[in-house]
Amino acid sequence: MRVVFITLWAAVSLLKVSMAARLPLFVDEAFYWQESRHLALAYSDLPGLTAWLIRLGELVFGKSVLALRLPFLMIAACVPWLVVRITAREFGNRNAWLAGIATLLLPLAGTLGLLALPDAPMALATLLCVDAGARLLRGVSHETALQLACGLAIGALSHYRFIAVIGVGFIALLMLPRGRQALLDPRVWIAIAFGAAAWTPLMAWNFDNAEAGLRFQLVDRHPWAFHADGLSFLVIQGLLVTPPLFVALIWAAWKGRRSVSEDVRYLAWSGGLVVLGFFILGFFADTQRVSFHWPLPGYLALLPLLPHVLSTWGPWLRRLVWIVVASGLAAALGYYALVSSPSFREDSAALKWYPSNFAGWDSLAAAVSNEHARMPPGTRIVADNFKIGAELGFALDNPRIRVLDHPLNREHGRAPQLRLWGLQSKGRSDWGDTPVLLVVGAADVEYRNLLQRYHQLCEQVGPLPQPKVLNVDHGRQRYLLFAFDGKHGDDKAAAGKAKVKCTAPAMAWIDAPAIDARVGRRFEVSGWAFKDGVGLARVDVLMDGRVVAKAEYGLPSPGTAAYWKISSDPLHPNVGYRARVDVGDATPGRHWLGLRLYGRDGSVEEWSEQPVTVE
Repeated sequence: MRVVFITLWAAVSLLKVSMAARLPLFVDEAFYWQESRHLALAYSDLPGLTAWLIRLGELVFGKSVLALRLPFLMIAACVPWLVVRITAREFGNRNAWLAGIATLLLPLAGTLGLLALPDAPMALATLLCVDAGARLLRGVSHETALQLACGLAIGALSHYRFIAVIGVGFIALLMLPRGRQALLDPRVWIAIAFGAAAWTPLMAWNFDNAEAGLRFQLVDRHPWAFHADGLSFLVIQGLLVTPPLFVALIWAAWKGRRSVSEDVRYLAWSGGLVVLGFFILGFFADTQRVSFHWPLPGYLALLPLLPHVLSTWGPWLRRLVWIVVASGLAAALGYYALVSSPSFREDSAALKWYPSNFAGWDSLAAAVSNEHARMPPGTRIVADNFKIGAELGFALDNPRIRVLDHPLNREHGRAPQLRLWGLQSKGRSDWGDTPVLLVVGAADVEYRNLLQRYHQLCEQVGPLPQPKVLNVDHGRQRYLLFAFDGKHGDDKAAAGKAKVKCTAPAMAWIDAPAIDARVGRRFEVSGWAFKDGVGLARVDVLMDGRVVAKAEYGLPSPGTAAYWKISSDPLHPNVGYRARVDVGDATPGRHWLGLRLYGRDGSVEEWSEQPVTVE
């Protein structure tokens, strides 16, 4: 088993390094990179460790996506060995190698470190504390107290969520006679005091900033009202951990809670309470943002118990566990491999699980660089929201890109940090006569709120010039580049006034055919399109980027104005269109249907595409 573990560990580690070098930067990674260029003890969203590790990676390995991820990959590579160490001491070497193999194959742990996120150091801190707690049951020593102090400090510098690990670990020790005895030792309390001190930078940041970080993590992002979405926890965790392994770990916690061995009870309570706690939390907390990885510390604490549970199952069931969990890791790594492929991202543009947080940034950076080069010297780049600002910052090596006020900045807890850095722009009132290239992410707002966002932009920056449209992956990622030449400084007084004339980018919809509809070689395309402020002159229908029909535009569409109540297109309600399309000799199969919208102000904008199948 030792040879199997080491071979698998080496193979998985090398594969993860290879994949991390090709995987596009994730949105949160980009903002953590931006934090690494503004080094501090703590930030609005996190303690400082993640940013410090990213900065270390760049200093040692150079500037690249792989470089900023390498410290996290190295930390993640230590996690299976710590599980082996804990299991070997408590349950013997053979069980240790089996637990280590399970750690490598567990999808949540096996993919750890692929992204430069706080989960890797938090997993390390969890196992250091779990190991120290198990050793405390055998007797307190200076070495054990030091390990506990280190684990608590690393966790405190990783994430707010580590508070759950601390609370559960303390409860688990209190429930055991030897644990209560260990807690009477002053060396343990010195270690706890050291770990508590590591929270000081984060608490100081919150004290200086009206508890903005704490309010976001504990209040603002959560509804704190019962909702049935918590039931999805069982399905999601069952799939991510893989069903048989999930059942085995939960069974290990359930059986272990009443074991005659205090060591088993300690691990069972430590892991089981974390998983149970996040399950219960799911009925009251935020379900809009990614949270599937939160229970990982609980699974790590339960993994040492897994070999004994599996030994009581039949041979065929044990084989099923290993086959399914290995398939689960392969699927998870396969997903990241697919996300790294531009062709996959393009083909999946119409799917619900399109990986938007990995897509479009390289194309956007190239477009922004080209447009910026054509503008006057001294032109400033301003981003619509923190996502674009951070990603462009990384791509252009500029951590000082300013950002407009945007709902996303607040929803992700980044607005306070942008203000502290002096990077939140009020809009035209800040710019004066300086030329500005404004980069807007149209896909970063729900479509039903997009027109309102355009009007907010007009309030912030004044009348919008004609946009340069960048559609990535058939428009699933859609960016608008507005060039303000700086010659209209007097217009800045207009910015911020609710009634400023707003010439917004065009809005459109294809009512027929539906997405992924099957069509013949001749079919009808219909829908609506409008452009606030000036209206549209005409609409062309495109297939695979080629004009296949000129639509009849100006048809009655009263429902459009009724839905978009704030729209100021002067042509309402006659904003409908219809066209007869003849695809000619187009090959049967999947094609992408789009629109080209011509504004009455001379603007030309290509709309997002949707797939249809030509029979």
